[in-house]
Amino acid sequence: MILLEQQIKIIDMTERHIKEVAQIEKVSFPTPWPRQTFEFEIFYNELAEYMVALDGHKVVGYGGMWMVLNEAHITNVAVQPRYREMGIGRMLMLSLMQRAASLGADRMTLEVRPSNGPARDLYHSLGFVECGLRKGYYQDNDEDAIIMWRERLNEKYPNQSEV
Repeated sequence: MILLEQQIKIIDMTERHIKEVAQIEKVSFPTPWPRQTFEFEIFYNELAEYMVALDGHKVVGYGGMWMVLNEAHITNVAVQPRYREMGIGRMLMLSLMQRAASLGADRMTLEVRPSNGPARDLYHSLGFVECGLRKGYYQDNDEDAIIMWRERLNEKYPNQSEV
């Protein structure tokens, strides 16, 4: 993991990353966002903050959020399948959490599928707590979404390590 962390760099998403981000999105989600949605997010959505994980010049993961007043809402986080279980999702989440706190957010929220055990485990390890349910949230199979919150975003959680 130490070698991987030295190789992977987290930076702001730009136009040059969109093609690879859209490919990761397509292999990661049953109802992927189209390329145009990512273009809108980084060019026009003033609430949006998006980051990519790079292995050299290759995009291997990405994450995004919307900043609304003092809250950050995670929109999506995904890692290229062959790079999963290497800590890149954690690196992206920690980077987003740090960015949100630096922009004045004191709490963060997200939705996650009950069937996505690895993501739920990651979020729990970062101090997120399951606080509610959105019935039939996911359009592909009508699966509910678990709503998770992390309060006191600027405080380090016991299982949270630095990026």
